[in-house]
This record gives sequence, structure tokens and C-alpha cells, in this order.
Amino acid sequence: MKIGIIGAGNIGGTLTRRFRALGHDVSVANSRGPETLKGLASETGAHAVTVEEAATGKDVVIVTIPEKHIPELPKQLFAAMPSATVVVDTGNYYPRQRDGLIDAIESGTAESRWVSQQFGRPVVKAFNNIYAKHLMERGRPKGAPDRIALPVAGDDSKAKAVIMRLVDDLGFDPVDAGGLDDSWRQQPGSPVYGTDQNADGVRRALALASADRPADFAAT
Repeated sequence: MKIGIIGAGNIGGTLTRRFRALGHDVSVANSRGPETLKGLASETGAHAVTVEEAATGKDVVIVTIPEKHIPELPKQLFAAMPSATVVVDTGNYYPRQRDGLIDAIESGTAESRWVSQQFGRPVVKAFNNIYAKHLMERGRPKGAPDRIALPVAGDDSKAKAVIMRLVDDLGFDPVDAGGLDDSWRQQPGSPVYGTDQNADGVRRALALASADRPADFAAT
């Protein structure tokens, strides 16, 4: 599969390493340019590219950058992308720690719904509730008793199925977390966030989630 990754931080770098290890054709980009990614490219065999190149001719494009930088991505990036390309948002809103106030999210719009609105196209929410180190190290074979599950939310069932297969390939049990407007159930401060639960535990945690954002993850 041809996978583009926009963002080479903790999650982006980890997904680059994991997907390359599985044999996928991975292109990775960041805001500073391909020359700053030579080390990661040399280590993994991924292609260090521009943001535009990471989004071109791919089956899946994963956007894993701070929420505050989402509006800075080129609008034509997504307008020119084929509808069959699956776009994944791994982002989380950290207003006090990093992102500042984003009015729409504070007013109740789910983080990934807001991202989808910025891009002008559907996205799938995944890989946002697990620590990068655990994503790197804790994948397990299917059926293993200690296999961690990851929630995947989105409105397009076919796109969501593609990402759920990739989650499974990485060694985690994918759990259908509903539509994009339900993706707040896996945002920071929710019962599923950072808790490394099995599939049943993830389903219970999603059901227990409250729409009220915890104070540590709200701007006001």
C-alpha cells in the first residue's frame, strides 16, 4: 500500500517505522522540508518528500501534526486528492499545553469533524489515543491475550475498513467507534485515552465517555 505521512513527530515517526517494517511504500513529510528527514528515511527506507508529494498518488494519507497547524496546510492539497484516498487524522486538541483556543472545538465540534471541515473532505480518526512508544512496541499477534485495541471513527465505512485492517496489521484489535461526530469519545481525557485496553474494554470506555471536556483539556 502507498502511504503518505504528513508529520514526523512521535506518532508520525512511529507509523513510518512500523508501516515500513510491514513492507508498505511510505512517504513522509514535515513542515521543515525533506532534507530534515534524511535520517528517518535512511533508517527506514521511507521516502523523504514534500507535503505535496506525501499527499499525491497515495492510498492512505495520515495527517499527524498539532491541531493549531491544521489550517496552515495547503487547501489544494486535499482538493486535488482522489476521493478514493483515505485521509486519517491522528490529532488531539491540547489548548492549554500547545494549541491555544480553537472556538469550534471549544463549542462542541468533535476535533476530527473540525479537521474534516478544514480539509473539505472526510477523514478517519485513528491512532490518537495510544502513546507512541506503545504503538511502536506493544503490537501483538491476533488472538494474543494482551493485545491492545484501538478505536477507529469515521463516516465512510469503506475508508474506515481500510484503516481498521491497517490497525490489525500493526498488531492491535480495531474497534469501530462510530461516526466522526462520535470521535469525541476517544479524545484526550476520555476513558479510552492512553489506557491500553482490550477490545471489550475499549467498547466499555467509549460508552462511558462524557461529552464534557475535562478542565485540563479545555481552554476555559
